[in-house]
Amino acid sequence: MNDLQHRYDDLLARMARAAQQVGRKPAEVRLIAVSKTFPPAMLRTLAELGQRDFGESYVQEALPKQHALADLELCWHFIGPLQSNKTRPVAEHFDWVHGVDRLRIAERLSSQRPDSRGALNVCLQVNIDDEASKSGVAPADLPALAEQVASLPRLRLRGLMTLPRPRGPGEDPHEPFRALRALADTLRAHGHTLDTLSMGMSEDFEAAIHEGATHVRVGSALFGRR
Repeated sequence: MNDLQHRYDDLLARMARAAQQVGRKPAEVRLIAVSKTFPPAMLRTLAELGQRDFGESYVQEALPKQHALADLELCWHFIGPLQSNKTRPVAEHFDWVHGVDRLRIAERLSSQRPDSRGALNVCLQVNIDDEASKSGVAPADLPALAEQVASLPRLRLRGLMTLPRPRGPGEDPHEPFRALRALADTLRAHGHTLDTLSMGMSEDFEAAIHEGATHVRVGSALFGRR
């Protein structure tokens, strides 16, 4: 526990410094603990330290964890690629979905979301670097998808998410996050009430916070290497 608490405290301190460096309040940025492959006991320990947001990528792994931790008030984020045959358990058991990139997935989430759970928070995943190997809507197609998703019942379009490629020497690590923020600003100018930029992971969350991230998804810097 001491190692986990040390990493957690250090991570929160780094997040706070990054926010303050650009005149933001640390409370404006939420940490999503990327807990895939880690056991419920470790998540419970983090919850005892104050962590409430947890991110899972595999439905079959996440559901037993949610059951084991049902006595805790946690917020569950689905952050992995979402296939059509897995939308129902995600719609039924998660609070957020960070990777919606096509209308068919959004429609299934909307139709399968229980009324008793309230609206499902969703972020649209943008393929900011136009990588063939990654999911995500192309920036040019984003406005149309946003309009379609925003019209669906039982979903609440909260914002955008991206997984940029790692930047190398001489490249600006802020660039993809700046581009995602600009896309969100454009959507807001067209009437969308977006409040979320889900961007930044263990290697680049400070640059993402500098560019307006509201949620950072951190795994290895918190839990250690898998």
